[in-house]
Amino acid sequence: MTDIDPFAQVLLLLSLAAVAAVLSNRLTERIRIPTPALFLAAAAIATALLPDLKAPPERTIERIVTVALVCILFDGGMHIGWHRFRAAAAPIVVVGVAGTFLTTAAVAAVAHFGFGFSWYIALLLGTAIAPTDPAVVFSILGQREIAGRSSTILEGESGANDPVGIALLISLLAAGSLNGGALVHVGGEFLLQMGVGAAFGLLGGRALLWFMRHVSLPSEGLYALRTLACVMVLYGATTVAHGSGFLAVFVAGIVLGDERAPFKREIERFHSALASLGEIVAFVVLGLTVHLFDLTQPDVWVPGLVLAISLALIIRPLLVGLCLIPAKLRRNEQAFVLFAGLKGAVPILLGSLLLAANIPGAQRLYGIVIVVVAFSVIVQGSLVPTVVRALHLPMRILQPQPWSFGVRLAEEPVGVLRLTVAAGSRADGHTVQDVADAVTDAADGADVWVNMLVRGHALVSVRGDTHLKAGDEVLVSAEERWHPNLETLFGA
Repeated sequence: MTDIDPFAQVLLLLSLAAVAAVLSNRLTERIRIPTPALFLAAAAIATALLPDLKAPPERTIERIVTVALVCILFDGGMHIGWHRFRAAAAPIVVVGVAGTFLTTAAVAAVAHFGFGFSWYIALLLGTAIAPTDPAVVFSILGQREIAGRSSTILEGESGANDPVGIALLISLLAAGSLNGGALVHVGGEFLLQMGVGAAFGLLGGRALLWFMRHVSLPSEGLYALRTLACVMVLYGATTVAHGSGFLAVFVAGIVLGDERAPFKREIERFHSALASLGEIVAFVVLGLTVHLFDLTQPDVWVPGLVLAISLALIIRPLLVGLCLIPAKLRRNEQAFVLFAGLKGAVPILLGSLLLAANIPGAQRLYGIVIVVVAFSVIVQGSLVPTVVRALHLPMRILQPQPWSFGVRLAEEPVGVLRLTVAAGSRADGHTVQDVADAVTDAADGADVWVNMLVRGHALVSVRGDTHLKAGDEVLVSAEERWHPNLETLFGA
């Protein structure tokens, strides 16, 4: 019985931390500080106040954060989906790849000329700081969602520059120095990781989709677990093949995002919750590695603060702004993307890789990375809601919908389409019969049925003379060849 009490105490603390994590979003909506930042600070303070509280070994931390990042990237890819990605593919790729390289080079230049770091060390530091984390931004916005391509570009940029930054840092560490041969090695290793990662992601995503559709399981709860297991298999197989496993799971998530599959909604909810938990776990274990005393040293906080301010006010607006020119975003959207490129768990993970690689002065470099991330999430992050309001970006409130009404079917329904009436669309203000007639006239006798109509928080009885309003959600039955006509009628 002597082992039960200590175990119960540990379980109690972990459970209270989990409850705090679940409730933390309500707190951050008021104080405008991202949830992950609170847990990072709490873990660092706990380590300072409780000498017996030790951080796990560096390799253990690296593995925990790697698993968390796999979950985060896969969920991010599914949230974007193929249609959203295709609409913003060019700026995502340009900003995610070229923007990362330009940011790395600019940070390295500031570190080299401003603080005397060698070019190799400066490049390692720049690579660690370059990746962004849109989840920090969206945790501050809470239930508000920004319309347009800006949010898609932010999410896609992070999904692209996280694998790019990780692959680049690993290649630089493997090279060990900067010379002609090392640069060739870095370039070849980077291209190999990106190419293999993208190929495995596309093929793995399609294979997983086939697996989800054609192999049934005896229990509903197993479907989400199967997807998680397959994602881990994809990451492991890609990494063993010398590709970027992180890029592979992100691409696979994009492939699956808009596709239909059995229990897809439940799978998406499971991975969304897992990604949120993974980010908090990552920040907690990374927070345990932070030594607050090191952050008070002038050779740590001064470079960190200078680099953070340079990134926010000069480097990102200029260099990433150049990458965004072909995207032809509106000025307020472009300004939001440039301001909201906040830092998150990946820079800290890359900083921990520098510690594990025994780079000279690694502890100082790690402290600088922590200062940059802290400035980004606390100072910039707290200003995001103000910036959004000042830029007059269109937003909508995402209200939780705890109640559902539906029918379970043994086979995939054919021709069923879920649509939302957009303000100003041809369906807005017209009757159900008008919509059916419009499709019938355009499609020469198409058979269209509106099966369900949800308005506000209630179901609405559907008749031919029922008028549709902006925001209404409808379930329509029609042959799939008429779906583009219906999407045009309901779209803005």
